[in-house]
Amino acid sequence: MKHRFASLTPSLPLLSRQPKATALLIASIALSHPVSAAVDEATLEKLIAQVAALTEKVDRLEAADQELREENMSLRKTLPTAGARATTDNRKLAWTERLKVKGDLRYRYENIDDEGKSQDRNRSRLRARIEAQAQINDAWKIGLGLASGSDDPVSSNQSLGGAGSSKDINLDLAYFDWSGLDNSHVIGGKFKNPFHTPGKHSLIWDGDYRPEGLAFKYDNGSIFANAAYLYLESDDKAGAQDEESIWGLQFGFNSELSESTQVIIGLSYYNLPVAGSTTFYGDPDDSFGNTLVMENGELVYQHNYEELELFGELKFQVGQLPASLFVDWVENQDADANETGWATGFKLGAAKTPGSWQFGYIYQDLEADAVFGLTTDSDFAGGGTNGKGHILKAAYALDKNAVLAINYFINEKGDQEDDFDRLQMDLKLKY
Repeated sequence: MKHRFASLTPSLPLLSRQPKATALLIASIALSHPVSAAVDEATLEKLIAQVAALTEKVDRLEAADQELREENMSLRKTLPTAGARATTDNRKLAWTERLKVKGDLRYRYENIDDEGKSQDRNRSRLRARIEAQAQINDAWKIGLGLASGSDDPVSSNQSLGGAGSSKDINLDLAYFDWSGLDNSHVIGGKFKNPFHTPGKHSLIWDGDYRPEGLAFKYDNGSIFANAAYLYLESDDKAGAQDEESIWGLQFGFNSELSESTQVIIGLSYYNLPVAGSTTFYGDPDDSFGNTLVMENGELVYQHNYEELELFGELKFQVGQLPASLFVDWVENQDADANETGWATGFKLGAAKTPGSWQFGYIYQDLEADAVFGLTTDSDFAGGGTNGKGHILKAAYALDKNAVLAINYFINEKGDQEDDFDRLQMDLKLKY
């Protein structure tokens, strides 16, 4: 009998995989005479209770398994929607990254003491600009900018007053920029000046001047070249100003002598064939210092402006402060007199981080027909050519992108060399 019982026990683990069937089998075995003789009633009841407990556990596991299966199916159904939503979010994020907006606001107090005027002039002015750039693909970018002020080509300042009247907003920038060639840009429309200006000084080009036409820029870090074909007037309809243009070429070298020392030298040539043309902006006698002559009852430019420019710039360190020196020389190859201009200056420090400062000094002498007066600095000696003198500059960074600046012009202007002093106090905010 002992042998028979031992032969039955190995089959129990197999039968436990189907607990309900096992219970029935045990019950049937218990009714058989041979087994009942070997297994007492207490042992049999204990075995049946264990099988019942195992059955209950298996039922709970089956229920939990079914619940997990249902949750899994539900999650699988929602995965495509979540993926599509994530893809949409990524597309929106990519477009947001391709669109950039920047601009600045400048509040200015200005005092002008002009010997040729009966009294000083005091005024408060604003300049507000905003530009949006969209990178439409890897090679093409477009830009659109608006600015305060009038249609003055070299100023976007707006004087406050008029009993709080609304102020004008004008199209300041509208351009495309193609960068499909290495180290190069092809720009068209109305854009920022594409030519390098040593010391960021406005001997030839005012900083606010926005030329119109086509430009090419190349810079590999050591050699740079800029070229442009720009319009003073593109419409030659009858009775209007003739079509007139500017074309220019510029070549330069940028060399790092050490980690803290950089030298830039360059050569430029600008051609403005305006002799015999009337003025392009303002009144008929608004030549901005250039020489006009009378022809056929009209005031016209006496000279073309074939401007040859040579420049050099040195950037270095003075202790922990950045510093720079520059010299810029220009001569109009078409004029025989009053054809030369030059400027030189330095800057120490950089008003960028909070608490930092900078100071600069420039001396300039620009004869009447050295450059085309319309495009040169609108502040120095009252604007245009035929002026000389000093510029003192200082700035202090109040905070990040917030600078307080002072410019003081001590100039002489015109053939009579009248004294001209201008004080500007600026609060500059950028974003």
